[in-house]
Amino acid sequence: MTTTAAKTAPKIALFGAAGVIGQSIATALRAQGRAYRVVGRSEGSLLRQFGGDALAEVKTWNPDSSASVQAAAEGIDTLVYMVGVDYWRFELHPQLMQKTIDGAIAAGVKRILLIGTVYPYGLPQTPTIREDHPREPHTFKGKMRKAQEDLLLQAATQGKIEAAVLRLPDFYGPGVEASFLHGAATAAVNGGTANLVGPIDTPHEFVFVPDVGPVVAKLIDTPAAFDGRRVWHLAGAGVTSQQALLQEMGRQVGREIKCRVAGKTMLRALGLFNPVMREMVEMHYLQTQPVLMDDSALQRLTGPVRKTPYAEGIRQTLQAVRDGVVPTPPAGAHRAGAVA
Repeated sequence: MTTTAAKTAPKIALFGAAGVIGQSIATALRAQGRAYRVVGRSEGSLLRQFGGDALAEVKTWNPDSSASVQAAAEGIDTLVYMVGVDYWRFELHPQLMQKTIDGAIAAGVKRILLIGTVYPYGLPQTPTIREDHPREPHTFKGKMRKAQEDLLLQAATQGKIEAAVLRLPDFYGPGVEASFLHGAATAAVNGGTANLVGPIDTPHEFVFVPDVGPVVAKLIDTPAAFDGRRVWHLAGAGVTSQQALLQEMGRQVGREIKCRVAGKTMLRALGLFNPVMREMVEMHYLQTQPVLMDDSALQRLTGPVRKTPYAEGIRQTLQAVRDGVVPTPPAGAHRAGAVA
């Protein structure tokens, strides 16, 4: 079923638009006055989020069907892919990507931008990671994410479609439920104890979700982004830690925030009852051997990137909790804070 409100046919489609990254990109496109298409499984969810925007066109799809992908992508030049899966079903990532590539090519789509993650790198071999860091995943989830990327990049190498990958670190922001920091923000405003995954004092980086959309909008207008290198990083607003951001929340609300920290052993125990916690165990290395990204290549390509300072991002996140902003659930149950 399709609902069309835009006056001009959109040339950009956001597949998996209902998540927070999709909403950030839609906001950036809306600010530019550009028509866009949002594609997802649930028409009701899409209409609740985008139905009031005259620039948005809503389409539903079945990601298991290349024919459905083709129908959802007809008339589109650029497809931005943000499709999530349940955290315990990562084998679906390459399967859905292949169907999307096939359907997009059949529809005449010119390029696909995949919003990716650091999982394919595996254990970091350098203090900061550039795009040429080896992709040597040692986890099942990393291998599935790498397989997903390989399918897309191979199609580009074969000249079937243009392609690029934008890697993001963990993220946070107003209404972002799938974040390591969401529980802390709730506890900061409403009281109680914040549940965190530790250790919380190791170096970490977070991207503020509203900062992502403008970068994507600029990237899809940069032809060189889909040539040669094809993989780009968007790093957070500097290196910090969960502990530092918890302290910043405490400073802003004027009191110390209580926290309960779960390490790897506790995750295993919780995993006996919670499949997401169980699946987080193999990715726990990111808490002790963090992957910190270098995005200088992106900034050379597109120009300086605006990054909201952590103190301001925390202020806006806390205000959203006070205002009762309903958190946006992830598109698939994935690791908190990650583009899983």
